Amino acid sequence: MFIDIHAHAYRRHPPILVQFCTPEQLLKRYDDAGIERGALLPIVSPEIYLPQANEDILEMVERYPDRFIPFCNVDPRALTNSADAPLDRLLRYYRDQGCKGLGEVMLNVPVMHPMVQNLFKHAEAVGLPVTFDGSDLVGGDFGLYDDPGLPQLEHTLQKFPKLIMLGHGPVFWSEIGRLETPGERGFVFRPDGGQVGRLPTGPIKEEGVVPKLFRRYPNLYGDLSDFTAYNAFARDPDYGPKFLTEFQDRILYGTDMCGFDMPIPLGDLLCDWRGKGKISETVFQKVARENAIKLLGL
Repeated sequence: MFIDIHAHAYRRHPPILVQFCTPEQLLKRYDDAGIERGALLPIVSPEIYLPQANEDILEMVERYPDRFIPFCNVDPRALTNSADAPLDRLLRYYRDQGCKGLGEVMLNVPVMHPMVQNLFKHAEAVGLPVTFDGSDLVGGDFGLYDDPGLPQLEHTLQKFPKLIMLGHGPVFWSEIGRLETPGERGFVFRPDGGQVGRLPTGPIKEEGVVPKLFRRYPNLYGDLSDFTAYNAFARDPDYGPKFLTEFQDRILYGTDMCGFDMPIPLGDLLCDWRGKGKISETVFQKVARENAIKLLGL
C-alpha cells in the first residue's frame, strides 16, 4: 500500500541513545504497517548520531533488494573541507551504484553555508533529489539552520531550479501555517534524552510560508516522515486534506523510522481521510506510493 520515502537502519546498534532498527526489525514494522518498500537514508554527520557508511546501506539493499531502496549521503566537508570540493565524483559513483537520492543532509550549519551550497550544486548536476532536515539554531542540535520564513531554503530553490528538494522535519513543516512565535519551529534534543521546544497546535488560521513556496517553486517536494509532518496535517483536518490535494503530485509518504517501537500514525490518518472522502483515491495513491515510484524511477 505504501512506499516509504525516508527510513533508517543500522546493521549493528551503535552506542547512542537512539537504538535504530536493524534491517530485519524495519521489515517487521513494514509488514505490520502495509509498507511495500522503503528508502534507506544513511546518516553521515556526527552532530547527534554516529556516522554510517554508504556501503552499509548498499549492503542492506543487496540483502533485501525487493524491499529497500538506497540513498547515499555525503557530508559537505568531505574530500577538501572547502566550497570547491569535487563532490560530484562521489555522488556520481553512488548514483551509478543504484542510489536514488542524497540524504539525509543534517549537519548543523546554515543552509546557505558555501560548502552546503556546493553539495547542492553537485547534486543538481548529478541528478539526485535531496532530503534535508532543519534546525532553528546552530549548536546543540542537528539539521541545517534556516531563519523563520525559510529564506535560505528559498534562495537555494532559486539557485538550483533543477534540484528537487524534499522538505522534512519540524523547521519545515511547522511553517505550513503562520507561526505564532519562532519557538514553535521544533525541538532541541538534550543529552539525557529529553527535549525542549514545541510545535504549533490547533487549526491553521493563516497560511504559512510552506504552501507559498510550493506554489512558487516546482522543485520543492514534501517528505511526510516523522511526527512533525503528522502534526502539521493532523492539527487541522480541514486544511490538511486541501494541502494534500493542491500539491498531490509532490507529497510523499514517509516514516523516518528509527527505533523499532517508534509510532507511525500518518498511514492511519491518510486512510481515515480517504475513507471519509476528505481526499480522493487518486490523491491517496499518489501520496502513498505513486509519487515515490515516479521520483525515484522505481
